[in-house]
Amino acid sequence: MTQHTQPVDALIVVDVQSAFVVGDGAVPAAARLVDRTTDLIARARKDGALVVHLQNDGPPGSEDEPHTPGWELHHPVEPGPSEFVIRKPRDDGFHGTPLGGVLDDAGVTAVAVCGVMSEMCVQATARTALERGYRVVVPYDAHATQDCPAVPGVHEVVPAATVSRVAAYALGSDAEVTVSAADVTFTAPDASPVTGAAPDLR
Repeated sequence: MTQHTQPVDALIVVDVQSAFVVGDGAVPAAARLVDRTTDLIARARKDGALVVHLQNDGPPGSEDEPHTPGWELHHPVEPGPSEFVIRKPRDDGFHGTPLGGVLDDAGVTAVAVCGVMSEMCVQATARTALERGYRVVVPYDAHATQDCPAVPGVHEVVPAATVSRVAAYALGSDAEVTVSAADVTFTAPDASPVTGAAPDLR
């Protein structure tokens, strides 16, 4: 776990959807999260890195049920050969999705993972990225979650910030989790993207 990092060639933005960053259901650190992810996306685009927006499909009646206001991505997307939207049915952004193929086709070797929720979709996606051999950076101020509620006789409320830190450290020593979003730098993948607009994988 280091405080300095080499450039990454892909940014994975996990579930930054309206339900989680706007209104009563927003994570406590929503304002900071949106600020950091906005900056990461802008710099990744500028430097030619691949940008992947993951969009969670919640079950019927959930806050992120597909095609409801809470399901919509918070950040505007610029679809093209280096920017994708990938819907996912599970916490892990690789499970049952084309994410692995998109990264491999672009020649990606290192990813920065940001978004929500730290201990669920962010951690699950980062863990699989590590297992697949990518270098993984999880900037500590660019992922967030909710407080862990109290369980009578077991534990008090665990603050969201603590949950986020523990979730990142649980990834182990191969993940870079003490890097701030401002210290993440980007570069274009080695493989040139296919000419023309890439599909919106929603």
